[in-house]
Amino acid sequence: MKLQTAPEELASKPVFTDQGAMDAESRAPLGATVHADGVIYCVWAPEHDRAEVEAWSASGGDRRTLVLSKDEEGYHRGTDPQGQPGDRYQIRLDGEGPYPDPASRAQAESVHAPSVVVDPMGYTWNDANWSRPPFRDLTVYELHIGTFTEEGTFRAAIEKLPYLRDLGVTAIEIMPIGDFPGVRNWGYDGVLIYAPARAYGSPDDLRALVDSAHQHGLAVLLDVVYNHLGPDGNYLGAFSRHFFHENHSTPWGKAFNFDGKRSAPVREFFGRNPVYWMEEFHLDGFRFDATHEIEDESERHILAEMTDAIHARGGYAIAEDSRNERLVLMQTRQGGLGFDGVWADDFHHCARVGQTSETDSYYQDFTGSLPELIETLRHGWLYRGQTSKSKEGPRGTEADDLSPAGFVYCISNHDQAGNRAFGERINAAIAPAAYRALSALLCLSPSTPMLFMGQEWAASTPFLYFTDHNNELGPLVTEGRRREFAGFKEFADHDALERIPDPQAPSTLTQSKLNWKELEVNPYAAVCLLYRECLRFRREFPELRPSSRDSWKALLIGPQIGLLHLSGEGNDLLLVFHLDAQKSASAATHWMPHTHFGSRRWRLLLSSQEERFGGSGPGFDPATQIFSFHRPEALLLQAE
Repeated sequence: MKLQTAPEELASKPVFTDQGAMDAESRAPLGATVHADGVIYCVWAPEHDRAEVEAWSASGGDRRTLVLSKDEEGYHRGTDPQGQPGDRYQIRLDGEGPYPDPASRAQAESVHAPSVVVDPMGYTWNDANWSRPPFRDLTVYELHIGTFTEEGTFRAAIEKLPYLRDLGVTAIEIMPIGDFPGVRNWGYDGVLIYAPARAYGSPDDLRALVDSAHQHGLAVLLDVVYNHLGPDGNYLGAFSRHFFHENHSTPWGKAFNFDGKRSAPVREFFGRNPVYWMEEFHLDGFRFDATHEIEDESERHILAEMTDAIHARGGYAIAEDSRNERLVLMQTRQGGLGFDGVWADDFHHCARVGQTSETDSYYQDFTGSLPELIETLRHGWLYRGQTSKSKEGPRGTEADDLSPAGFVYCISNHDQAGNRAFGERINAAIAPAAYRALSALLCLSPSTPMLFMGQEWAASTPFLYFTDHNNELGPLVTEGRRREFAGFKEFADHDALERIPDPQAPSTLTQSKLNWKELEVNPYAAVCLLYRECLRFRREFPELRPSSRDSWKALLIGPQIGLLHLSGEGNDLLLVFHLDAQKSASAATHWMPHTHFGSRRWRLLLSSQEERFGGSGPGFDPATQIFSFHRPEALLLQAE
């Protein structure tokens, strides 16, 4: 990948026309497009002389065969005058097949079965008055459609939107929904990036979810995967070997061809995907999976083209990128990739290691100390060029000049639960007081907070890795999953390995479904109240959502005591926190009078130790202005 300062003229290049690609607007898009003259089909298969579409009505009847015309770029296209929405169709290439359409908008039965003609204009939208909030105002809630509700559908998720609105989040982030083999999947084995997974409902069901979210004041982000496709049902290679790069690879196999021979149509196929989701489903933005695995040595990176296209339509783009590379967040006109935010996992790793002392894998790079956490809060991420043991070399860049909103923080996400052998959440591994304190720190710190579904009530259910592959691939996935954890010390014996839930078992999905009845009782309801109150203060005080680093400071002000001072726009706030569950910080109770903060009096707005949240009482006395931390706690104070 080439990340360097680009000349200004590159910023004005047309989107998706890099390396000589033909203008996508001059012809019908890939896939099946409903038109006044019927249905227009278009596929890219440059090595094939003949492409045929077999189409038929969903209600039955005779099949029609349409021979497509091939142009010099390798696109095959043609119009079926009898075509209409709901038709089933499949593609043959030089007599081989049939194959589903790589740009299918929907599948009838499986990712191996016929595709469905979809008319995106058939849905009546009700979100004309929707206005996207500024990125700095986002509080993101990550969810998996199949486990978010008992039904596991787009329509069932609609029923929970009033709850999410009242909780105080402003955006939901839906884990990948590109159609996948079988009826259950984590999301990262998708093979049809334009087709909403039939296991969750129809394309119009997804539209209804987005439509309703907007009416409840919630933006909708979609997790998209442009670094690999799943191992079952990926037919891109049947259409052209040029979909994959001759030399580049990823941990999941061959990389997509974004910069090699005949790469322009590949760039278009992937580059148009976020535009498709925004235009046909009104999505507000995206989380890009593992952008560090997307190689592109072109003058203009494919990801920069995508973020420009998203921003041109008023949307957001968030990257998952482990490099701590500032260019990911820099604007494209400056030579960056143009993302609004990036998953900054150093915060999670510092916080988790501080509570659990884990040392496996990337956790070996962190001590979990409070000074380390303060440094992470101060700079956005901890590693800014230091040597990383897990990476075996330097990692990261300085980013103090970048907006704190660009650093997306979490204490839980699908990776940090689902990539654990038993899918346990962090609340299952640490003391309740520590969990409440970390939760308040997450929700009230200047970076963009992200919640993982259920964490707001410390859900007891795990989030496991689950699949539904065929009988040949399934056992290999199960065995591979167990080998993956064989090197972890807690799974050193055979009996432990055998207890790891089988990804292929239907019960693994069932165990991962949220139990919403937990919200009706304590301690779950009390923890949820803490989240509601924290997010209420986040909305009410713009100081908690600063646009720069000039208006706040992160300080270590006593043994095991950290502080964030946030000021401006009419308020002066302190976020004081003690996270060590093993040590009392009572020895540092008299710090306030001996600092410049002691010249003012402070009133308590919130403590994670309040009894209403399940605690034993705040560790701050407003009358004496004295702190006495006996358990992990986070406090929000306001100057009187």
